[in-house]
Amino acid sequence: MVFFRRIMMLYHMRLATFFLALEDFMLPCFSKRLFDVDCPGCGIQRSIVFLIRGEFVESFLMYPAMATMIPLTIFLTANSFFKIKNANLIINTLMIMTVVLILGNFLLKFI
Repeated sequence: MVFFRRIMMLYHMRLATFFLALEDFMLPCFSKRLFDVDCPGCGIQRSIVFLIRGEFVESFLMYPAMATMIPLTIFLTANSFFKIKNANLIINTLMIMTVVLILGNFLLKFI
């Protein structure tokens, strides 16, 4: 029993270390590097890191489309397991809102 607890403690310590050092494993934006222009997805990795850390306001400020991407992902997952009434309307609405937020954020970067 003690051995199992030690293994679980090591597992949790490694998992915590991974989440704390997540910024070290981020991919660079190639369009930013090659053309010196932000792409529509710039900021999504840092936004996910903020979400994992529980910093929801910073996550939204970094990439506003996360506010609709998370409910869309949850709804798509739930819809694959359960039959939900008016699922197509909800999915389409969330997708349109996500695209509008992505493009809006992308265009605001140029102003």
